[in-house]
Amino acid sequence: MTALRTVTVGGSPVHVLESGTGPAVLMLHGSGPGTTGSGAWATTAQALGTSWHVVAPDQAGFGRTPIPAGARGGLRLWTEQAAGLMDALGAEHYAVVGHSMGGAVALALAAARPRQVTRVVAVSTMGAPGAPLSADLDAVWAAPAGPHGARDMLSRLVLDQALVTESAVAARAAAMRAGAAAFASLFPPPRARWADELTLPARTLTGIRAPVLLVHGAEDRLTPLGTAALPLLDHLADVRLHVLGRCGHVPALEHPHDFRRLLSCFLGREQGH
Repeated sequence: MTALRTVTVGGSPVHVLESGTGPAVLMLHGSGPGTTGSGAWATTAQALGTSWHVVAPDQAGFGRTPIPAGARGGLRLWTEQAAGLMDALGAEHYAVVGHSMGGAVALALAAARPRQVTRVVAVSTMGAPGAPLSADLDAVWAAPAGPHGARDMLSRLVLDQALVTESAVAARAAAMRAGAAAFASLFPPPRARWADELTLPARTLTGIRAPVLLVHGAEDRLTPLGTAALPLLDHLADVRLHVLGRCGHVPALEHPHDFRRLLSCFLGREQGH
């Protein structure tokens, strides 16, 4: 059973996709314009089945979740909102899966809530100390709302251009237009500062005690393997890295079977499956 609902967190609404019952898994989307929790994770949540309680929010400034009054988007807000959401749902322990920007949030959440966060899966993640803003991520953050911007963005996200279908372009263009006003406030130029804001200090990373699985595409142009994932191996205490060949920035879309298998196996260890 999949449901969309709104949860109040810190006095502000958060739009959430929920499915299944059982151990909780918080799934955090990335930062591309038009991205939503359900758009990023609905297919993966369905594949996980009903034995997990999947929680996939629109983070502040994305989809139907507004930026709280007097705040702006950023790692601290997204981390605090994610923690507050799981508190509001009564989840005492949960795993966190995060893609790109969501990976940085997942790692920050694991550091901030060590007693709650049991496992982390960071996919095509940001967050590594010193990781520069890539030209492709800069272009994605700057993509104009509409079909041209959507096509250019999607072409940068994936290696196999056959995945950039007319229906995918149309759907993303519509989502970009719907969220254009809020997104414009998140990553205004110069954009390198926002990439810097999404990096975690080495001392924060070394303090994470939850097991971490890094999943990364070998051909990722937005968060390249060498600057985004490999440096994290030097800082995380309990970490493993799985690299997918012939894969860009979105393993869940480009290699869905392999991605779901990795996710199910890693999360299942927590339950002794």
